[in-house]
Order: sequence, then structure tokens, then C-alpha cells
Amino acid sequence: MRSSYLPDGAQKYTDRSDEYLHFILKKQLLNGALWQKFVEVFRTREDAADDGWRGEYFGKMMRGACLTYHYAPNDELYHLLEGTVRDLLAAADEEGRIATYPVDHEFCGWDLWVRKYVLVGCLYFYGICREESLRKEILDAMIRHLDYVVERIGEQKIEITDTSVWYGGMNSSSILEPVVEMYHLTGFERYLRFAEYLIAAGGCKEGSVTAAVLEGKLLPHEFPTTKAYETMSYFEGILAYYEVTGKEEYLTLVEKFADLVERNEITLIGCAGCRNEHFDHAAFTQSNEVKDKTIMQETCVTVTWMRLQERLLRATGKARYAECVEQSALNALYGAINLYDEKQLCKEEKAMLDGVPFDSYSPLVAQSRGVGIGGFKRFKSGGFYGCCACIGAAGTALYPLSSVLRTEKGILVASYHAGEVSVPVGEERFSFRLEGSFAEGGFLLTVTEAPTAAFECKLRIPTWCDSPRFLLNNELSATQGEYFTVEGLRVGDRLKIEFPLTLREYLSQDKVAFTFGPYVLAREEGKDAAFRKKVRPIDPIAYDREIPMEGEEVRLRLHAKKGSVLLCDYASCGKRWNEKKKRLSVWMKY
Repeated sequence: MRSSYLPDGAQKYTDRSDEYLHFILKKQLLNGALWQKFVEVFRTREDAADDGWRGEYFGKMMRGACLTYHYAPNDELYHLLEGTVRDLLAAADEEGRIATYPVDHEFCGWDLWVRKYVLVGCLYFYGICREESLRKEILDAMIRHLDYVVERIGEQKIEITDTSVWYGGMNSSSILEPVVEMYHLTGFERYLRFAEYLIAAGGCKEGSVTAAVLEGKLLPHEFPTTKAYETMSYFEGILAYYEVTGKEEYLTLVEKFADLVERNEITLIGCAGCRNEHFDHAAFTQSNEVKDKTIMQETCVTVTWMRLQERLLRATGKARYAECVEQSALNALYGAINLYDEKQLCKEEKAMLDGVPFDSYSPLVAQSRGVGIGGFKRFKSGGFYGCCACIGAAGTALYPLSSVLRTEKGILVASYHAGEVSVPVGEERFSFRLEGSFAEGGFLLTVTEAPTAAFECKLRIPTWCDSPRFLLNNELSATQGEYFTVEGLRVGDRLKIEFPLTLREYLSQDKVAFTFGPYVLAREEGKDAAFRKKVRPIDPIAYDREIPMEGEEVRLRLHAKKGSVLLCDYASCGKRWNEKKKRLSVWMKY
């Protein structure tokens, strides 16, 4: 069951997803000075001095900005993005390259990675561009930009895995996804052939990661390269190849990879990597006490995992992928948003610097937020930025944007948000209002417009809910499988959706963790005077709900053998990390 996005602006939510998207819009995406700095590096070529990656910032943030625009069309944002893209196109050299490395120092370090993100950013803007002449200008520039690469990289040329010493060239190989998108736009066979070359090369000089997945003998932390972000990005390119060719074996390959990662690497908060930014069997090592507890659960990994899962959802309709997006968004991603403009520790300069909108790393065991600015680089003209700060906007947009999707027969409700949705159906519309929240245990869906033609509404049944109930006009309906399906809804119909929340306990080594519905719970030092004490829940587990405080979705008091333990939703914990008592823990001593 394939699905697609609704028209721009079709979803208008009123919950945290909308609040955070607009926070990032105002805090980051409407910052014209920042966009100027992202483009100027293509003129100064300053990445050559340290084999850097400053050039990625443009494409990463442009993608997030365009996804944000799809959810919330905004003229001010559009014109700022249009000006930025025009400025970037003007930075192309006589060969058509838009690069931060000069010709005499190209195809090394992060050069192709940067060129990948030039394509990504421009292609995403191309998708929202209002002016046909500018669309042609963008496409012509991207053709020249990519042709320069295709003419020099490949068999009997420079091998893709020889274009970087990092991670066996996996960073360079991940150019696959925009290459496929360029084939989709142009129909040029040379781009399809180049994509097939990139897939055949296997992503890594030390060994093929695609072969490792197909053979099924290695887990992700045993792959020839274990860099999580770049490897997932490469497989997103393989999924894009499936989408344009229809070759099912490539969908099977990506699904097998995603399943391996989910079962072996994804932690409770929906991220991967507890030892730096690499696969490390994190599903089983996430409760470990490690020497460096700061560089783990990278926001770039969170968002890239969300992107891969959301794309698989649109390709297959399988509800498990929507659940993965929800898990990552509500926990790892929302926890990483720097809501209070806290300063962040720059490990490279050993100094506290003005905070960027996203924290780069998310702690799991007795650690604070705000330690480390991932992908940190300074600009020649002054100032700095980081990779996680740029990629986060794609996550805050993607979650609400993909919550309701269009199918051949109607719509698919992949996740739930208070607000309104309106979908065109021929000359008519299907519109509904949702009230409630996960934290409240359910929603009320009221149909406000309905088409005369047959129209199907499929609503995801979360696996984290033990006893979901759907009552249509007060009549209980049977639930079975991944989705509750209803047809022929009419104006005034009311669907009551009940998702009772269950407190679940997870044990690992000498530690314990808890979830409450889709929310991972955590203990925060500033809220809990007994933070250092071990947790000994009574049997059976018992708790009391408390009224959430500022910024919290969930707050509950867990009954213990001695006293009680205060637990709150992970995303709200540790947000003011520059205060004295700032540590938080998902995994607590048991």
C-alpha cells in the first residue's frame, strides 16, 4: 500500500509537534544571516583547509526548511529560501561545480558528501519552487554539477570508495539518493547507470554492506563500516532506486537492513549508537556505564532513522515504520531541542558557546544534555555551526507531515495529533477534527466534511497499547491487525479512539527503565532528590499520575519499596542543562 503526502498546509495541528516546528521555523529557518554563511563557504572553498564539511549545512537545513514549508506554507520562508538558492547557483564555477573544495584538492575528505547535500538542498527547493524559469535554472545547474562527478567517478575512473578516507568512502557513496532523484527528474540513463554502479560498489572500501545484509551473517555493529548516519543514508538511496525501478529485491534489501538495525541498534528513545556515532549493538548495550557517555545517540542518527522509516512507510504502508518515526520524534528528537537557548559545551574548543537549536547527543545513563556540538566547524567570516543543528528541522517537520498520508482509496492516519486535517477528494473534501492526546489516553475524531464518493480511512493501532478501542458513534468496533479501517464516514460522525497507557518495565544488566505508552520515562536530578538512589519498584508495579509541570507531557510517581520515584517523559527532562542539578537517566540502577 503506497502512500503520499497531503497537499501543502492540509494539516494544522495544535499540539507539541506544531509548537516545536514553529519554534525551529522562527529560531533557525528564518535566520537570513545563517543562510548567507552557509552559501559563502562555496565561494571561499574553506573546507579544503581542514578537509571539512561546512558545505553540508546548506543542503541539510534546506531540506528541513522545505519540509517545514510543506506542512506550514509561509511566504517569508519561501522568499528567503529562494534568495538562498539563487545565491548558491551563482557560486558555481566555470565547470559547473558547486563545491567547497577547489579542483586541485577534490574527491577527498568530505568533498562528495558536500556535493551530495548541494543536490539534496536544491532538489528539495525545486519541489516547492513557484517559478518555472527558476526551476529550469536549478535543474540545469544540478545537471552540470552532477555530470562533473559522473564523468570522473566510476569503473575505470576514480572509484567511489577511493574518494574519502572516512568510513571506507560510505560518506561519498551516500550521494546515491540524490543521484536517483536526478534520474527521476530527467530520465537520463547515465544517472541510472551511475546509481547502479554506486549500489554495486557496496558503499564501503573494506567490504560491501549490501552483501553483509543479504548474507545475514553479520549484525550492523559488525559491518565493514559501522558509521550509523552515513550507512542509513546510503540505504535510503537504495530505497529510492526501488521507487523508480520497481525492483522488489531492493525493497527487500532495505527492509532487511532496517529490521537488523531496529532489532539490534535502536534504543528505547529511538536512536542508535552508544559508543560515539557508530552502530555498537546499542539495543543491548544502551544500559552500559561507558567511559565517555557524552558522544552517543546522535541527533543526525535520529533524524536519518526517521527519514528511512518514513520512506518505508510510504513505500509499504506497514504500521511498524510509523511507530518507529513516532518513537524517535517523541523521545530522542524532542528531547534534543534546545528550547531555552542553553549554552552548549564545545569539546573542540573546551568552552561553553552560544547554543544552537538542537543538542547533538542524548544521554541514557546519568548524564546531562548540552555536551558536544556535533559536526562543529567555524566560518572564516566568524561564527560556527554543526551538523545536528542543521538536520534537526527535517525531523520536526517530518513527524507531523507524515502523520496523515494519502492512499489510493483514501487516507492513512499514521500518528495522531490534536488539530484539523482537510483532504481534497475530486471537487469535494474529506475533513476532520481531532481532540485529545496520547498523554490523555485517546482522541475524538469528528468528521466536518465528507465526499459523496467512497472514501477509506485507515487508522494505526499502536503496538504499545494493550487494549485499544474504536467507538464509531458510540458503537464499539472490532480491532485487529495494524490498522482500524472505516469507510463511508459522513459529516457529524464521531469516532472515539481509546489508547489506554500502560507502564512497562525493561530490565538490562543491573538497571531498569520504563515506558508509558509511546513515552520513554526518565528521572531528572533537578526534580528528584533521591536521583542517586537505586530503584526498587513494588511488585506488581504501581504508580500515581501527577499533573505535568512546565514542558512535561507525562509526570508520575512510581511506588518503590522505600519511598517513591518521580518519572517524567524523557523529552522534557534535563532541558535546562546549565543548572547545577542537570543529569537525567533513562536507565536507573535497579
